[in-house]
Amino acid sequence: MPFTHAVTRRHAALALAAVLCVAPLAIAAQDKYPSRPITLVVPQAAGGANDAIARVLAQRLTEQMGQSVIVDNRPGAGGTLATATLARAKHDGYTLLVTADSAHVIGPALYKNPGFDAVKDFEPVAPIATAGYVLVAHPSFPANNVADLIRLAKASPGKYAIASAGNGTLNHLIGELLQKAAGIQLQHIPYKGSAAAATDVAGGQVPLSVQSLPSSISFIKAGKLKVLGVVNEKRVAALPDVPTIGETLKGFGQAPWYAMFAPAGTPAPIVERLQAEVARALDHKDVADKLAVVGCEPFKGTSAQLGVLVRADLPKWARVVKDTGATVD
Repeated sequence: MPFTHAVTRRHAALALAAVLCVAPLAIAAQDKYPSRPITLVVPQAAGGANDAIARVLAQRLTEQMGQSVIVDNRPGAGGTLATATLARAKHDGYTLLVTADSAHVIGPALYKNPGFDAVKDFEPVAPIATAGYVLVAHPSFPANNVADLIRLAKASPGKYAIASAGNGTLNHLIGELLQKAAGIQLQHIPYKGSAAAATDVAGGQVPLSVQSLPSSISFIKAGKLKVLGVVNEKRVAALPDVPTIGETLKGFGQAPWYAMFAPAGTPAPIVERLQAEVARALDHKDVADKLAVVGCEPFKGTSAQLGVLVRADLPKWARVVKDTGATVD
C-alpha cells in the first residue's frame, strides 16, 4: 500500500475516533444542563412588565433546576441593543433572552438596522405571560375616560403630552395606535423605562401615559394614577370594573406578550428542557398568583407555537408602524 494512502486512512480513522469521543461528551454535557448559573437578559429597564415577569420566572426556575437563574436588565433602543447582543451570544443555554413583543417583533420595523433577525437569529423557547396594559392619567386630568380624552384632544390638538417607556417601545406604539384610531394628536415624550414615565405622570409632570400594569398598578391602587381605559382586548382581572378602550373605539385592542428565546444553534435537548421547565413553572400556583398581583397572566405554549406567533406578528406590526407613521426620532 502506498505510504500516502496509509497516512490518509490513518488520519481518517483518527478523525472518526475523535468525533465518536466528542459526541458522547457533548451529549453528556447537555444531560448535565444546567451545571452553572443561567442569565435571563431583559432588554428593558427594571420596574416594567418584562422585568417583573422575568423575576417571577427566574425565582421559580432557580427552585426547579437547582441552579441560580439571574435577571440582567440591559435597556436601550427599544430593547434592540440587548436583543442584537443576544443574537451573537454563545448558544449553550446559559444566556437567554426574556423579551417583550415590542423588542422582538416591532423593533425590526422601526429601526433600519436593528442588528438581528427575529426569526433566523433565535431559537424560540416558550411563551411566558401576557400583561395588562392601561391608559393612565394624573388624578387632576380633566378626562375620566377615553371618550372624555378624545373630546379634549380634538378641541386642542397637540396640547396634551403622553409619556412612554422610550421610542419604539410597546406603549409608544400603543399610544400611536390610539391617536390614529381616535383621530387625535398628542405630544409624545419618551422616557428611559416605563417606571420613570409612570413616576412622572403620578407626580404631575406629564398628564398621560400608556403603562403596563406591573409598572403602574401600585400607583393606581394608591390613587396616584387614574385609569382611563384598558388597552387589552378584554377587561383584565386586576381591574374588572374598568372598561377597555375597545368599548369606546370599536376594534381597538392589543394583547402584549412576553417570551423566552435562545440564540440560534442552541442544542435541541436544551431548548426542550427549557420549554418543559417554563411550562412546569407556569403550572405552579405561586407563579400564577405572583403574576396576577402585577396584572399579568401565564401564557403557555410550545417552542413551535412561539415561532408561529413571531412570524405572524412581524408583518402585522410592520403594517402598524407604516400606518401610524411611528418613528424612533
